[in-house]
Amino acid sequence: MPDTEILCRNNGPLRITGDFVIQDAEGNLFDLRGRTVISLCRCGDSDNKPFCDGNHKRTGFESEVKARQLPEPKA
Repeated sequence: MPDTEILCRNNGPLRITGDFVIQDAEGNLFDLRGRTVISLCRCGDSDNKPFCDGNHKRTGFESEVKARQLPEPKA
């Protein structure tokens, strides 16, 4: 089992579990205070971006994700 897992929750956030860091665009680390589970917003309506605050429920965000094989990376 990998050290980090990302679960794409239908109609909700990306749920990250394990050992990870999150950086802003300038490379600064978010202070996660020892958290091993975090949810990242997919709907764009969170008041606490990039983290989920549950606003997807209020706005009716819908997105189902199914696992699939990705095309070969471009060289």
